[in-house]
Amino acid sequence: MSKHEANNEKLLEKANSLPLCPGVYIMKNKAGQVIYVGKSRKLKNRVSQYFQNSKKNTKTARMVYFVEDFDYIVCHTEIEALTLENSLIKQYTPKYNIRLKDAKTYPYIKITAEDYPRIIFTRSRLADRAKYFGPFSGTSTVFSILDLLHKSLGIPNCKRSFPKDIGKERPCIYYQMNQCCGVCTGGVSREDYHELIRMATDILRGHSGAVIQQLESRMYTLAEKERFEAAAQCRDTIKALHALRQKQNVVASPDTNMDVFGFGAADPIACISVMYVRDGAVVNKNDFTFDSAGVLENDSLSSFLVDHYIRNDEIPRMILLSFALDSEELQTMEDFLSERAGYRVTVRHPVRGAMRELCETVVKNAEETARQAQIKAQKDETVLVQLANLLRLETIPERIEAYDISNIGAENITAGMVVFEKGKSAKSQYRSFTIQSVNGVDDYGSMREALSRRFKRYATEEAGSFATLPDLLLVDGGRNHVAVAKEVLASLALSVPVFGMVKDEYHKTRALCTEEEEINIAREKAVYMLIYAIQEEVHRFTVGRTTNAKRKTLRHSSLEKIEGIGPVKAKKLLATMGTLSAIKQASAEELAAISGITDTDAYRVYQHFHGSEGEDPKEDFKI
Repeated sequence: MSKHEANNEKLLEKANSLPLCPGVYIMKNKAGQVIYVGKSRKLKNRVSQYFQNSKKNTKTARMVYFVEDFDYIVCHTEIEALTLENSLIKQYTPKYNIRLKDAKTYPYIKITAEDYPRIIFTRSRLADRAKYFGPFSGTSTVFSILDLLHKSLGIPNCKRSFPKDIGKERPCIYYQMNQCCGVCTGGVSREDYHELIRMATDILRGHSGAVIQQLESRMYTLAEKERFEAAAQCRDTIKALHALRQKQNVVASPDTNMDVFGFGAADPIACISVMYVRDGAVVNKNDFTFDSAGVLENDSLSSFLVDHYIRNDEIPRMILLSFALDSEELQTMEDFLSERAGYRVTVRHPVRGAMRELCETVVKNAEETARQAQIKAQKDETVLVQLANLLRLETIPERIEAYDISNIGAENITAGMVVFEKGKSAKSQYRSFTIQSVNGVDDYGSMREALSRRFKRYATEEAGSFATLPDLLLVDGGRNHVAVAKEVLASLALSVPVFGMVKDEYHKTRALCTEEEEINIAREKAVYMLIYAIQEEVHRFTVGRTTNAKRKTLRHSSLEKIEGIGPVKAKKLLATMGTLSAIKQASAEELAAISGITDTDAYRVYQHFHGSEGEDPKEDFKI
């Protein structure tokens, strides 16, 4: 019996001892890393299936091969297991779970939770009571919708804060062009403004038909009152909304609101497409692609749905799936979504009729998106094969790490590390090192420290993000930088190919080099473009980290010039207020409210930035 078979038998025995109740299981590899998280209404039955000799799909079998052990958490209900699974996937980002990218990757439209809400573009979803709409397929879609809302409804697009800034400055040019309602003039009541925001919310939810009816009624009322300019603005808004509806593909009756999910694949790429239908028309579409690593089973597809609706505030009453979930999984999904929405949500897998045809349309879209992604992936792999041949590497460099050093004088010396996986930047794995052991400007010493710290972590039990060795290591510099990198690797008994990225006199990528030779990459256009992208990215990232470090130092040193304000108090001021500008604008009372800042400190900070101008804040303090 092989070692793998023996371990499988041991895990099967452990799985058979699990309870028959809802819960979450956590698969781990030999290094103790979480590689897969799943949930089940009956833990024993589900987990034991992985370690039996029954037929498994290729991706599941690959994942199981690397499982060394597993943990589990018992839950009271299936819904509790669903939400816990989602939370653990976000925490561990396991290799074999399919998942949405980080929220900041996708564009959203946000209606803020202020007294006078603003409608803005964002890539971050925060727990701030705001309303979020999306994710959208691209930024161009978001900005076209924002342009419609701002210009047609007259919702302000400026940075003024209301009601604080009402009447402080004269209206901007957008007000004069009738593209802003002019809250700043004081002529728009809070109730009227919130009515505009409510209309914008309806439009973002896809219910523009209801808004058109309201605007038409309002237009006739204004015309009867001979307020022709306001009536004309309503007419223009109605026209813009009709134009928007004409662009939307009508696929169902006017009272239909639903999301349609379709699954398609072009091995090794898979895709889930989502079509959002509101008032019978397609108002938005999204495609989510997954590479060859992700395990695609009923469990993982339902996990995707949970993650999607945790990120999306708009849950329709009807959801169609092109793929089948078992009856228990389907019921759990309906219960979860209904609880989250506050009304009954139906999840269906239609097998015939118009709804099935709609699902098949979305499936075709998913298959085409997967096919295009497959073509691109093949191109990326071809580039890596060319690079491997050019550098005479033993393996295709699926993971490339690149390093650069940046400094401002002899201070704030930073080493940046960027990672490219399968030819694409993996920004979540970027790291930076603040150099501590080097005195003065010494790029070679700085590179030695950064690489030593990175690869020493590889050998530890808590390697974390450094647990994987690169297939290729690139350093921004010439032969001496390569020599330093090889010296570090040799001292740790590690074998990783190392090359330097050489620049020309115009500071652009010229060649790759070893300690002995330069390798011309100009003739291999695809390879050249990849190396150029890596070199530019590592330089951008490293310089950015150095600049941020210097900016923080300057902010601290500026505050530390104030009597009684040392590094600790300067840090507290910046942590609470966020920026030096905010500290300058704060009143003495606001500063004194910060934990650790005394009344005397607050007065001195205020006086430092304001001098003797304005009221003397000492009158409000007992100093």
